[in-house]
Amino acid sequence: MREPVYYSGSAEFFDTHAHIYDWKFKAAGISTEEILQRCKSSGVTGVLIPADSEETSRIAVEMANKHDGYEGVALYASVGVHPHEAKTYTEDTEKYLRSALEARTGLKIMALGEIGLDYYYDLSERSVQRDVFERQMKLAYEYDVPIILHEREATGDCLDILRRFYKEGRMRSVPGVCHCCSCSLEASQELLKMGFYLGFDGPLTFKNNKKTPEVALNTPWDRIVIETDSPYLTPEPNRGCINEPCHVPFVCSKLAEIKGVTIDEAAQITYDNGKKLYGVD
Repeated sequence: MREPVYYSGSAEFFDTHAHIYDWKFKAAGISTEEILQRCKSSGVTGVLIPADSEETSRIAVEMANKHDGYEGVALYASVGVHPHEAKTYTEDTEKYLRSALEARTGLKIMALGEIGLDYYYDLSERSVQRDVFERQMKLAYEYDVPIILHEREATGDCLDILRRFYKEGRMRSVPGVCHCCSCSLEASQELLKMGFYLGFDGPLTFKNNKKTPEVALNTPWDRIVIETDSPYLTPEPNRGCINEPCHVPFVCSKLAEIKGVTIDEAAQITYDNGKKLYGVD
């Protein structure tokens, strides 16, 4: 595996989406402590650990609480069931999510997610995905927490569900974030009108990606957060390396280039946005 390049400036960053519990880290011999050490040296002082199943929800919460503050990195968690895992969603799963959300302040749980629809892999039946998405949307409204929205190759059905919740008044004024936003400019504008933030990841830096930079350019600064989706979607110039939160400065750098500001300005704005989105002090 090639040696990665690291950011060495003075800005501070908030990676709002990093699966640092993922099996790929263990397979590569990378410990959580090493991940957080590299965060510190790269200016990443905030990381949100999102879940994708009941099992990883428990792991994310445990990790955020056990390692919070290590090397000066603030850690937060989410709980929720990804569309890939929708087939595993049961009444017991929902009972767990309710108990976690009720105790969320003490457990550093900042959101419900990632939830949504994924028709690219279809690892769960589409009808099951839609049902589980709606059930979790109801929980988000009931417990007044933002969602982390996952949508891939399912824009039409995803927007239909969101529109219905929005029109029925069952959505927070800030519903959450469209994680790793890859939808069209038109769809992104509709999400923004509903109150969503948009999250941008490694694909923003990919040379053959024309759509996502256009979406970023047309997204107001106060609705943008940056992510890595570690260990996936490694940004340039480190494609080919396992992704870590320490690579989020390269997403921020590309965003700054698109928006015509300095990386320090982009880092401060997106850090503040992440704190507002998740209610972080």
